[in-house]
Amino acid sequence: MKINVRVIPRAKLNRIEIQSDGTLRIHTTTAPTDGKATSDVIKMLAEHYNVPKTSIKLIRGATSRDKVFEF
Repeated sequence: MKINVRVIPRAKLNRIEIQSDGTLRIHTTTAPTDGKATSDVIKMLAEHYNVPKTSIKLIRGATSRDKVFEF
């Protein structure tokens, strides 16, 4: 299953919004340095979909706000 994600770093709260087109907007309080925001997004996705963190893989967008994950 592939998921399109728009990451909003340095937000006030950690939360996940589902857009009308199926894209997830993930707000994270983590700064986007050294991949910390991406790893925080993976943790949030794992909790949201109730899957292990190790099963979620970043397909595209390592340094972008628009990312594609697969699990």
